[in-house]
This record gives sequence, C-alpha cells and structure tokens, in this order.
Amino acid sequence: MAFTRVTRTVLTVLLIGIVPPATLAGEASTLLAQPGESVATFAGGCFWCVESDFDHVLGVVRTVSGYTGGDTDNPSYKDVTKGGTGHREAVQVIYDPEQTDFSTLVEVFWRSVDPTDADGQFCDRGQSYQTSIFAHDDEQRAVAEASKAALEASGVLGQPVVTPIEDAAPFFAAEEYHQNYYEQNPVRYKFYRFSCGRDGRIKELWGDEAHTGIEKN
Repeated sequence: MAFTRVTRTVLTVLLIGIVPPATLAGEASTLLAQPGESVATFAGGCFWCVESDFDHVLGVVRTVSGYTGGDTDNPSYKDVTKGGTGHREAVQVIYDPEQTDFSTLVEVFWRSVDPTDADGQFCDRGQSYQTSIFAHDDEQRAVAEASKAALEASGVLGQPVVTPIEDAAPFFAAEEYHQNYYEQNPVRYKFYRFSCGRDGRIKELWGDEAHTGIEKN
C-alpha cells in the first residue's frame, strides 16, 4: 500500500486525533539510564512501532520515542516530518545488561525493520523515517558494524544492507502523546501498523526469523 507524504500526514492526524500543542520532554540522551542500566538508540521508521517491538524484549526496562541525528535543538514532530532538520524518528532503549546485551538488541532491530530500504520504512518515506543504529561508544560501534557485516555476508536478504552505523547525537524526547502510543491508542495503532504494511514486509524479508528474539516479559 503506497502512501504519499500528504496521505501519511492525514493518516497521522486521524490516528492521533486533534494534535495537542507540542510539549517536548527535552533532550534525553544517556541521562535516561539509571545506575546499572545501559542505553541503545535505534531509528527504524515510525517510533510507535519501534517502541512496541522493543518493549517486548527480555531485559528492556523502558523505551522513549524521540528525534536524533539532526541539526536543530528541540525539534517538534511537525518540524521533523516536514523535513529539513536532518532528524530521524528514533527510540532510546534502556536495558538491563545483566539480562540482555547490545548485540542481542541489534539482532532484534535487524529483524524488526527493512534494512535494505534507503528511503524510509514501509509506507513512511523520507529522511525522518530512514533507519540507523546510533552507537554510544566504540564498543557499540564495533558490535553494530560486525553484525551488519555478518548480515550482508549471509546474503539472507538478497540485497545490500543500507542502514548506517552513526555516532549517537543529541536525542530529544518526542511529545507526550507519542510516548507508548501503542498502549494509549491500541486500536488506532493496530490500524496504522497494518495499513502501513510493516509486518507484511518484515515477514516477506525475514520469514520465520521475523521479530526473532522478541519475547513477552
């Protein structure tokens, strides 16, 4: 199902309802992590879906939707989706390193997105919906690059893996109405996810490996 930028905007308004004024939680960065917790940051298209996928991973403590990788401070949803800020919709995943590790989260990420799509994800097109793994340190970068190389070498997707590995940048939490959207608005969320063709495409790409590693807590 192909969506234009205009259609995507209309669909979002229908799903959210009357969009409230932008109220940002501000820059989140790694300060979200408490002692004994670690942070990973992924851009995988619509952050509603990325949050939902990672919230069901064993060891994930919480997730925050936001914007990162751009050139402006405190961007709003309207700013980012309009384009020109350089930000991607992204999710910070706060996890317990005693229950899971960054390598596992990267493997879950690959199997929850289309890493062969350079122009967006599913029905959502444009820079703000492009995928990326944002590394918070040299160790995360090394793990992500090794995982990407192994995925490409496997040939399982039959196409190049175009998802970049980037240094983590300032992260700005999205407006409150975006946080845990799949829980706050389950019917609208399920309609959006189905209409956007997300799960169908992931199943097409990954087969039985789709969403591998996602477990209910």
